[in-house]
Amino acid sequence: MNWLAHLPTQRTPWLLFTGIVFLLEVTALFFQYQMGLAPCIMCIYQRTAVLGLLGAGIIGSTKPKSKLARTLAYLLWGVSSIWGYLIAREHIEMQTTTDPFAFSCEFEPNFPPFMPLHEWIPSFFQATGDCGNIDWQFISLSMPAWMEIIFGIFSLTLFIIVIGRLLIKKSI
Repeated sequence: MNWLAHLPTQRTPWLLFTGIVFLLEVTALFFQYQMGLAPCIMCIYQRTAVLGLLGAGIIGSTKPKSKLARTLAYLLWGVSSIWGYLIAREHIEMQTTTDPFAFSCEFEPNFPPFMPLHEWIPSFFQATGDCGNIDWQFISLSMPAWMEIIFGIFSLTLFIIVIGRLLIKKSI
């Protein structure tokens, strides 16, 4: 347990985390541009949550011994992974509902007015797909189902790391 509590103060685990999250973003772009799967609004929101995880990894890897940097990274990690999980869960409900009027998928992302990402970088943030379509599956799970698992793993990992730090080191 002491080994686990010591991990967040080292740069290598943060860089590994950052690399894994970066590969998730690259995979999303591969699905979009190589496989021709158009992202929907919910996909774009999940992509944004993954970017939050990437930001957390970058912050954590810059100064892993700094309590402030780790705390900011933990906060961004927690918000991004939980938000991503909730969005993926809602996306699964959209895809599996039998009531066509239960959910509606917007046509344009609802980013804050001061940060219209879909206008700044449309090739990355513009939604052109339909939330209800299941265009891809692996082991009978759709893309949002896999993202729910991935965000769940990230959330659980953060929980274990923070609890380990608090129990062993009595500090975040």
